Formats: sequence, structure tokens, C-alpha cells
Amino acid sequence: MLENSYATIKLLLASTTPEALRAGLDLAKKEIARVGTSDARPLFEMVSAIFYVDPFDRPELAPILDEAVSLVVGFGEWVIPMLIESLDAGDLKAQWAVANALGRIGADAIKPLMLEYASTTDLTRRAFILYTLGKVKSPKIAQAASLALEAAQSQDRELRDTATRALGKFVESIPPQDMSNEMRQQFRERLHNNLSDPSASIRAKAIRSLGKLAKYGHLTAPERAQLQVVCQRALGTDEKAEWDRAYIVRKEAEEALRHV
Repeated sequence: MLENSYATIKLLLASTTPEALRAGLDLAKKEIARVGTSDARPLFEMVSAIFYVDPFDRPELAPILDEAVSLVVGFGEWVIPMLIESLDAGDLKAQWAVANALGRIGADAIKPLMLEYASTTDLTRRAFILYTLGKVKSPKIAQAASLALEAAQSQDRELRDTATRALGKFVESIPPQDMSNEMRQQFRERLHNNLSDPSASIRAKAIRSLGKLAKYGHLTAPERAQLQVVCQRALGTDEKAEWDRAYIVRKEAEEALRHV
């Protein structure tokens, strides 16, 4: 009976129609409730196959993809190593889904991700690990601050770009009272340094992350005033009238001004 159930679930989850996929997920949920999450490794492998769905190409499957991510998150901590291993899947769509799953697992995923970051020299993999850490909504993400601060000055543009974004994502989850003055200054200095990066994408993310420092209460009044000057300079509304030529930088500067 068990083999028949698993065969049915596998067949349904291999489909490309919303109806069959949803039916497969419903059966998987019932089976998980019966056997328990700790004994559901084969079901994890079947359900996580949905991570390869492209929601841009098949928008009607986006809710099913989200449901699959939620189901995987419900398996608990034992799936963390398997998800981290899947970050090497070579399929960007699947990696995004894995990152969302790990982010929703939360604080329990932070240390395993940090250990994986330290164990690899693959800069692309490191960048995706930082992207994933940015998905974690927990004050404990402060543990990973040193990784992002170091990566934000990397010679590798992709890693530098992702780390600059991650610094802003981290401050969304770290209450001001939990961030030391030293860490706060390190965040500010690194982001201010990246305002002059040759990459427009990195300059834009630096302004965005500085705006988040202001939005989430991590800047003093003088620091907010300094950020206002930075934004005005990028927009060309200061006395020099020399705006940043990249539209994405000016767009982020407009948004950041709302928080100062």
C-alpha cells in the first residue's frame, strides 16, 4: 500500500498541470501526517522536484511552487543539509526556491549556511549563500554580518553585489538595540565605500541598504543628514548638480530619501 501511495504521488508530482500537482501535494501531506516528517525523506525528494518549475514561464504554477516550499519547510531541521546541497543544482529557478525554503526555516539555517560558506572557495556559491542568508528573518542573522561585510569588499563583482544587498536585508531583521555601535559603523562605512563602485548595480544597492539603515532605526540624526546629502548628490539636486548617470542609482536615491 505504501509503495502504491508513493508511486501515485511521484506520478502526480511529475505532471505539468496544476490539478495533478495540487493533487500530488495533497496526497503527500496526508502521507507525511501518517508517517511523520522524520520518515518522509522520499517525499521530500518528490516535493522538492517542483522547485524546478519556472513561475515566470508558468505563472499559474506559482501558488503550487509556494505550497511546495511551505511543505518542505514543514519537514524541519533535517532537510537543511539537503537544501544546502541543492544550492549546487545548476538551475537558477530551483536555487531561488531553495533559498526561499531555507529563509523560511529561519534561524536554524544560519550556522549551517555559514559553515558551507566557509568550506567553499566557489565565489558564485558563496554569493548565493549570502543571498539565502538575506532571506532569513531573524535577529540572529547578526551572526553572519562579518561574512557580508568582508564579501562587500570582494574583488569579485557578483559577490560584492550580493553582499551589499545582504547588508540591507540583515538590518531589516536586527533590532537597533541588538546591533552594536561597532557593527553599525562597519555597515555604514562599507556601504558608503560602495557608493563609488564602478558597478551601477552595486552603487544602487549601497544606497538602498543605507536607506534601510535609516528606515529601521539604525542611523543617528547626523547620519541621516549625511545620507540625505548622498541621495541629493546622486539625484543632482545639490549645489554641484552632478547626478549619477545610472537611472537605477537615482531611483534608489529617491526611495532612500523617504526614510531620512
